[in-house]
Amino acid sequence: MKEKYETILFDLDGTLTDSGLGIVNGFEYAIQKMGGIVSDKSQLRKFVGPPLEDSFGNVLGYTQEETEKAIVFYKQYYLKKGVYENEVYPGIKELLKELKEQGKKLAVATSKSIRGTTIVLEHFGLRQYFDVVATSSEERPTKLDVIRHALSECGISDLSHVLMVGDRKYDITVAKEIGIDCAGVLWGYGDREELENAGATFLVEKPENILF
Repeated sequence: MKEKYETILFDLDGTLTDSGLGIVNGFEYAIQKMGGIVSDKSQLRKFVGPPLEDSFGNVLGYTQEETEKAIVFYKQYYLKKGVYENEVYPGIKELLKELKEQGKKLAVATSKSIRGTTIVLEHFGLRQYFDVVATSSEERPTKLDVIRHALSECGISDLSHVLMVGDRKYDITVAKEIGIDCAGVLWGYGDREELENAGATFLVEKPENILF
């Protein structure tokens, strides 16, 4: 990796933690509460990473009102149980510790809510490594808004020294739009083809490959 990066933004789901089980179960619960049927839970894995509004509205085709209702159901499950159906990827804590010792500024930039993000970071012992935690909210509904907020909170003026690390095309395309380099991780929920097509600056197969 290039040594030029001084600030590193990390996506959460699929990048720092393997949150798939809890998210999939949350979607199954919400869909069933909305009167739907889930015949193949594996098809719900595509919802790990994207904003809830996009998954329920654009992908599942819910109206805005239905989407808002479904998100309430999703959070009923996720914040009570799903958030703990999760685990930190091997090597992540070691990576974060080493980056902090190198003097890097670290931030989380996630489409999750502040409540869910806080529970995950604190429960799994990750909060201590991050200078900034940027999450989705009414004021920051998109990943673009979240990353811009993270950059602002980090006091970034020179984008050439910033790296975004994520596992889905959403992380990559937004980073490119803003003008920062982006590393696509291959241990998450986006495959090599998705990340390459999105235009990742480079791909990494293991957390230790991010060390520089």
